[in-house]
Amino acid sequence: MKLFNLRWILLMGFLVGSVLAEDVSSAEMRKKADAGEASAQFYIGMNYELGNDVAKNIAEAVKWYRKAADQGHSSAQAQLGYLYDTGTGLPKDSAEAVKWYRKAAEQGSATAQYNLGWMYSNGEGVPKDSAEAVKWYRLAADQGIASAQFNLGLKYYNGEGVPKDSAEAVKWYLKAAEQGYASAQNSLGWMYKIGNGVPKDSAEAVKWYRKAADQGYASAQFNLGLMYDNGEGVPKDSAGAVRWYRKAAEQGNDDAQNNLGLMYAKGEGVPKDLVQAHVWMNVAGAAGSDDAKKNLAILEKKMTPEQKAEAMKLARELFAMLPKTK
Repeated sequence: MKLFNLRWILLMGFLVGSVLAEDVSSAEMRKKADAGEASAQFYIGMNYELGNDVAKNIAEAVKWYRKAADQGHSSAQAQLGYLYDTGTGLPKDSAEAVKWYRKAAEQGSATAQYNLGWMYSNGEGVPKDSAEAVKWYRLAADQGIASAQFNLGLKYYNGEGVPKDSAEAVKWYLKAAEQGYASAQNSLGWMYKIGNGVPKDSAEAVKWYRKAADQGYASAQFNLGLMYDNGEGVPKDSAGAVRWYRKAAEQGNDDAQNNLGLMYAKGEGVPKDLVQAHVWMNVAGAAGSDDAKKNLAILEKKMTPEQKAEAMKLARELFAMLPKTK
């Protein structure tokens, strides 16, 4: 995930803060903002950004966020950084985004700490620096930000900015996974599947894959399909494998598309259907799967010209409809 934007959380936090605890009206809040109260300025900026009580106006939002940010209001600094980062309401400027993220991050804003970690990790607005990325991810992770916990786990898994440490990766994946973060659940499932950082445990792998798959996470759906296909952690179930392959395939996962094609070609979990097999392998190959291209060449030798023509037509229609993501 490129950016972690907590606009709604920031707003909710503000709504229970000291300013609104006084039960002031929007007009009174504007007076406070005009008088220079930073919290009120942030609130006015948020209203303009979201279109609450006023017409949505990003330029006005930027103006009020900047007033609050210049007074050291960390939430306004974090949001101003986000707007620079995305080029929303002002020219996109990664260096300015880093500047404002840093100001907020140094005041303890978990949102800004995560975003600053991302900027260092990817070399946006600053030279790429994995050690700095780890530093900021850790600060956000220690405040319970699931995306930061996951990214910190990735750094340990890959040995970027820290010594490679699979057990430490698992520790951070688990923290994020327990908060429902699908990427972490999928990664944790993989660690259990191969026994990396934890004892190998196929049943645990299935458990975590399923949690992510149930959230619609395509890679986890594919991985869960594999577990059913191979009978790992669950009884072998070709129909179950097809069900999960299809869910991932329909989201554009080319590995799942290829495997779904194979299931049709073999008649496992679905009635044997060379046309449908060709369709899914063709789509996967068009998305870049070399395995699918090889399988398709083998399959075509078993098909009539009429079957291939029908499959090509259906594949073109399907490819136009499907997301183009792995």
